[in-house]
Parts: sequence; C-alpha cells; structure tokens
Amino acid sequence: MATVSLGSAKGKWIMVSAILASAMAFIDGTALNVVLPSLQRSLQATGADLFWLLNAYLLMLASLILIGGSLGDKLGRKKIFMAGIFLFIAGSAACGLAPSVTLLIVFRIIQGIGGALMIPGSLSLISSSINENERGKAIGTWSAVTTVVTMGGPILGGALADAGLWRFIFFINVPIGLAALLILWRQVDEIKDDSTDLNLDFPGAITIALGLALLTFGFLRIPAIGFNNWQIYCSFGAGILLLVAFIFIEIKSKHPMMPLHLFTNLTFSGSNLLTFFLYAGLGAGMLFLSLNLVQVQGYSQLQSGLTFLPFTVLMITIARYAGSLADKRGPRFLLITGPAIAGAGLLFLSFVKQTAGPSAYFTTFLPGVIILGLGMSFTVAPLTAAVMGSVSDQFSGTASGVNNAISRIANVFAYAIFGALAVLFFSGALADHVKDLPIATSEKQAVIAQAADLGNAKVPTNITGENKNAVEKIYHEGFIAAYSMIMKISAALGFLGALMAFVFIRNTAVKKGNTPKKP
Repeated sequence: MATVSLGSAKGKWIMVSAILASAMAFIDGTALNVVLPSLQRSLQATGADLFWLLNAYLLMLASLILIGGSLGDKLGRKKIFMAGIFLFIAGSAACGLAPSVTLLIVFRIIQGIGGALMIPGSLSLISSSINENERGKAIGTWSAVTTVVTMGGPILGGALADAGLWRFIFFINVPIGLAALLILWRQVDEIKDDSTDLNLDFPGAITIALGLALLTFGFLRIPAIGFNNWQIYCSFGAGILLLVAFIFIEIKSKHPMMPLHLFTNLTFSGSNLLTFFLYAGLGAGMLFLSLNLVQVQGYSQLQSGLTFLPFTVLMITIARYAGSLADKRGPRFLLITGPAIAGAGLLFLSFVKQTAGPSAYFTTFLPGVIILGLGMSFTVAPLTAAVMGSVSDQFSGTASGVNNAISRIANVFAYAIFGALAVLFFSGALADHVKDLPIATSEKQAVIAQAADLGNAKVPTNITGENKNAVEKIYHEGFIAAYSMIMKISAALGFLGALMAFVFIRNTAVKKGNTPKKP
C-alpha cells in the first residue's frame, strides 16, 4: 500500500481531516467538563445525572470502539471514518436541542456510537498513509494541534456557559464535522490494505461489545447503589464471562476482529497498560479540578477554562518535538519520565486548599498545571507512536481501536469509581464537621445528604443565620478534602503508568509488515 510524504498535498489533507474530526470529539469532552455547573442549573440535574451525561457517551464508546477500528481495517478506513463523523454530528445537534437531562443522556449515546466509528479512524488514517520515517512527527503534529483545539474547549465552554449558551458546546461540532466530511470526500483517497481479510467476526464483535458494556455499566452504577449490590455482581460477573468468551472466540476464529498475537509484543501491551493508568488519573484529576475551581474556589467558567492555557502552550511547543525525538531515539525514556512528571503535577495540585480565587491562581494552581502539562507533552505523541509502531499497517485500525478503548474505559473507571470515592470522602468530611453544629439531628442528616451533589451542595432551606454560614464553610472544606484525596490517588496512577513503561516498553519497534503471525 503506497504511503505519502507528510509535506505533500495529500499528506496535508489527511492531517487536516484527521485533526478536525479528533478535535471535534476532544472539544466535546473538555468543554463539557467546564459547562457542567451551568448545565446542572439549567436542567435541574443531580450529581448522578452529571456522571451519566459523561458516561453514557463513554459507555457506547468503550463498548463499540474495537468494532469501529476493526471495521475500518476491513471495509475501508475513509468510509468508516466518514460514517462515524456523520453520526457524531447528528448526535451533537440532537444534544444541543435536548429539552431535558434524560433526552440529553440518550443523545449522548448516539454521539458515542459515532465516536466509536470515528476516533480509531483518525490515527489509523495517519499511521497507514504517512511514510514510516515521518509517522512519529505526524502523530506529534496531530497531538499538538488537537490539544491546542481541545484546550480551547474549556475556554470556549466557559465563555458560552457564563453567557447562558452552554448548548452551543454541542452545536460547534456541526460545522467542524461538515468541514472534515467535505475534505475527506474531495481530497482523501480510500485507504484499505488489499491483503486484509474482509470477513467480519460477528460473534467476537457481539461478545466484546456486550462484555465491555456490562463492565462499564457496573462501574457507572457503583456511585448510586454501592458495590455490595446484586446489580453490580451480575453486571461484573456477566461482563467478565463475556470477555473470557471473547478471548476463546478470537483464539478459535479464522477471522478474528482483534488478533490476540498483537499482545505478545511487550511494547503494545505495556503501552496500553500505561494508557489505562495515566488516563484514569488524568480524567479524574481534570474533572475534579474543574469542579473545584468553579464550585468552591469562585472562578467563573471562563476563568476555569483559561487556567488550562499553560497546558496548551506546552503541548504546542513540546509535543511535536517529543514525537520526532521518539522517532530518533525510541519512546521508552519519554514514556517513563512523562507520566512520572504528570503524576507529580497532579500531586502538587492536591496540596492546594481554599484560595483567594482567580487573583491567587499564579501562586496556587499554576505550578501544578505547568508540571502536569510538561508531563503530558512528553507523553502523548511517543505513547501513540509506540502503539501504532508496534503493529503492522494492516492492524493499524485495530491497534488504534484497542488503545482508544483502553483510554475510554480508563475514563469510565475514573468517573465512576472516583465519583463514588468523592461522595464517600465528602460525606465523611461533612459527618466529622457537622457533629459540633448546634442543629437538630435531622438537619445534620440533610446537610450530609447533599454530598451526592459534590461542589453543588446546597444548604437546606430550614438552616438560616450563622448556622447557614457555618454549613457553607463546611461544604467548602469538605469538598476540598475530598478533592485532595482524589488528586493524590490520580497522581499515584500517573506514577503507576511510568512503572508500566519501565517494565514493558522497549525501543525496538515492529518493522512494518512484520507483525508476528498468529501461531
């Protein structure tokens, strides 16, 4: 299969279409975190509703993204990529028009289906089209530009939310998606390996989709009903059984959708373990930092978005260089130091308590954001290059699908498990502080019950005067205590990601076309 130079006209159009589609998906995620407080007020959503808004999308994405990557490899990467973009645009427009939180959750599911077809196609298109000696640089460019646009998401989201226009966060996807579709239709050739087996693995596809969906659903239900519940046992049990069945199906299948021999490559396996731990920590850290800034520290939603500008600047200046360095020296050193630095940034942020608001940003949150940004800037491009470089071209869509599935499952894990932990930590802090207040036992219970809404906790209406002020102070202190614990755990996951790189990842990549054959 012929490849093109990164600097050629075809190479540039491939990069533009891949970046536009990826940016559309990433903007949606980062901007949504910032507008959650505004959305919560507008639709009278509970704390549980907010996590479902995030996770309904991730549930479909995690369940179907492996299928999306495999379909691209078998049926044509451009065709499946365009189908995903179209579905994502349709889901986004519907989200923008949703009159209730329930319908918004339903339309997020449509977005998730589109994302599952679209997201693997972006990197697969680059990996299978750009010359091998320029792929690290291409992926670094993709990482830098998509991060710039992505980090613009919180700024845009904050400005729109402050103006009462949070729905435009979804509408902005429509023109971006249409531009990507037009470029793909007019300027990009279909990319398909003629030697690829075109038979579809329907038993494997159904089994992996149901297995991941059940595991994800179990994680999502934990914050609402706790771990010790029959729904959790059944969901996890059935999900694990289906994943085991999937492995047996793939071993026996003549046309597997996820060739298991890919995992015999330690770099591929180690990169995916690193992805899981790092992105679980990053997802939880970024979410709770955003909630802390707006709901406790007194930042407007626009100011909250602007706090991530240093992160963006670092990605612009470092990510492409890191990708080129990985091409020349190998990714191992960068993938050990990058996640460790990111973990240090999350740890630094965990020590920030109540501040004087935006005016104190430069001496409170900024150092941690810079350290976190440095770590991620050194990590993103080399990590992606390591994953895509460890398999042959014919499996590029599958490899991208696996790695993206891991990162989405990590986010589901983060939002669900850390959401439950945050409520637990917050409730414990409230229980400790409220016991000394001169209010009735029933009022104390009502105060603690508000922990489910995290930073949006409201003082019960029957508590007034000095007691009201005391409860508001307790809410702030309790949320900051919970935030601090979550950030420390997130930091530990970043350090664990660095350990995975140290143990598993090597600088010797698989030569294109020489992926080990299925035994």
